[in-house]
Amino acid sequence: MATTISQIEALPEAYPASPDGLSDAAAAIAETVWQRLESYIAHRWSARDVTWVVEGPGEWVPPLKPATISTVEVWSSAEEFETCSLAASPLGGYWLPCTGPYRFAGTVGSGEVPARVNEAFKRLAEYLAAEPVSPGVIAEAADGVATFTYAGPAFMARALQNSGAADLLRPYRRA
Repeated sequence: MATTISQIEALPEAYPASPDGLSDAAAAIAETVWQRLESYIAHRWSARDVTWVVEGPGEWVPPLKPATISTVEVWSSAEEFETCSLAASPLGGYWLPCTGPYRFAGTVGSGEVPARVNEAFKRLAEYLAAEPVSPGVIAEAADGVATFTYAGPAFMARALQNSGAADLLRPYRRA
């Protein structure tokens, strides 16, 4: 199996439109929410350029979807990349006959955002836009009864899980 040793992904010109029904605070952080979602999943809906450097031999499938490869190059004995042609692999990628390294250039991203991804976007956006909670123990007194709430230092780092967005994104998760 070939190994991806470098991935350079450009930012898109624009992210997909935000779903309807967001609060003003959640709509204001739409770009941040898309960046968080895309760091967690392997699918893209807005087009952007991407370049991978891969070492073989073996089968290689682009780690981001949907991908369109426009150029395939291999490192040559002349110490530069030269254009090459590779055979297709059974899993829809490429078969790398030697160690390379190889450079793949193309684009990723297209299509309409599925309903479950829009729902994950809403959940994460509203979670991130909610009133911030400081980490630590918070004492609350209701009718003379003290209750304690604990927000650990990683509560924002686990926003995808805590908001419920991660469960919805399982089919698009990185392998």
